[in-house]
Amino acid sequence: MSTRSRRPANPANPAKSAKPAKPYRRPRKDPVRILAFEALRAVDERDAYANLVLPPLLKKAREQEGFEVRDAALATELVYGTLRRQGTYDAVIAECVDRPLREVDPPVLDVLSLGAHQLLGTRIPRHAAVSATVELARVVLGDGRAKFVNAVLRRIAADDLDGWLDRVAPPYDEDAEEHLALRHAHPRWVVSALWDALGGGRAGIEELLDADNARPEVTLVARPGRSTADELLDAADEAEPGRWSPYAVRLAEGGEPGALGAVREGRAGVQDEGSQLVALALANAPVDGRDERWLDTCAGPGGKAALLGALAAERGASLVAAEKQPHRARLVARAMEGNPGPYTVVTADGTRPAWRPGTFDRVLADVPCTGLGALRRRPEARWRRRPEDLEGFAPLQRGLLREALRAVRVGGVVAYVTCSPHLAETRAVVDDVLRAPGGKDGGEGGEGSAAEMIDARPLLPGVPALGDGPDVQLWPHLHGTDAMYLALLRRTA
Repeated sequence: MSTRSRRPANPANPAKSAKPAKPYRRPRKDPVRILAFEALRAVDERDAYANLVLPPLLKKAREQEGFEVRDAALATELVYGTLRRQGTYDAVIAECVDRPLREVDPPVLDVLSLGAHQLLGTRIPRHAAVSATVELARVVLGDGRAKFVNAVLRRIAADDLDGWLDRVAPPYDEDAEEHLALRHAHPRWVVSALWDALGGGRAGIEELLDADNARPEVTLVARPGRSTADELLDAADEAEPGRWSPYAVRLAEGGEPGALGAVREGRAGVQDEGSQLVALALANAPVDGRDERWLDTCAGPGGKAALLGALAAERGASLVAAEKQPHRARLVARAMEGNPGPYTVVTADGTRPAWRPGTFDRVLADVPCTGLGALRRRPEARWRRRPEDLEGFAPLQRGLLREALRAVRVGGVVAYVTCSPHLAETRAVVDDVLRAPGGKDGGEGGEGSAAEMIDARPLLPGVPALGDGPDVQLWPHLHGTDAMYLALLRRTA
């Protein structure tokens, strides 16, 4: 018989044997925390988005006996909460380890971050948070590294979140941006950009950062001619009408869109009310002359196209939905399927259009951007984006707006839309295109097409705090929407 698991006999007293070693205990497998760890690894390793990774993992887990609704809720909170406060937790963990964070293996750091969130961001008792995370570490990392995790978590557990923030964040009057960045879990450069977009001053910035960290409502859109807000309100439990869009319905917390027949059948969809408002503003903007041909020049994944197509059909107009990426064009086609009236989905590059200049009466240019306006929905995006990303988007955004203005006829209207409040992606783009040859004061044959901005505020009736115009910036903390930007331009020559 092997004696590896036993201590040697006492040589001074051979008759007295040493105490047997404690038998090995296998780690307890917690499906909730293992699922959360798998989601974080996918986000880290594959640059995946949690809102795409988590649903299939939850669906698979629900098929296992014993995985309940409350388990899915906890897994969701662990994933989103950990990602949302990643920068803050990194700063806390860095105070508790004896090496730079870059030298900690990413899977170990993910486990530590999950533990930090349970200790500092939830009501889970401290002993339970440490114990459960160490058990997770034993399962996914092994017993050796679990001891390291245990030691670090016990240091973190020595204080609460406010206490740690007092340690790691500088005072506001010494470094306001870094103070806000750590206390509200945003990269410093994002804090600076949002602050500039708000106009400077402390008013509003903390409310906006807090709103970015809040769980967003699930909002539905009833697609005109196919469903109504009243139908959705009748079908959903504890739902409420949208604040301003006549097609919006807000679900109660925990509401499941897929449980509604209208959503399963494509007659309604999930769409932030801000997205609905900018599409409605374009649809209702006054145009001179005919109103028969509409274009969505960056249509993927198809939410705004589906709404615009339905609105166009009500007026006897048709929509062309263009998307450069073939897989996204297929998503557009799926979203548009069943829409009333004529529409066409094409795979086309909006910067190198296949249509003739002056073809359309209304054009939507919902351009690719950093997505800083939707940080509530994609919390990992704040840590993934970099300031240099703005330089990559800048030529594309300007090119798409220039071509949108060429695509619209004289007297027609273009909506420049972006889900970012960063001034480099909003007013700077519009101003640059209008200043270009053939822009605001130019003529035909220049770099752009002559256009003028029109006041978008009256086209969002009832919506408060829209600023001085003529463009509009929506805000999570003021409007409960994503931070959508809208500028309306009428082609004049």
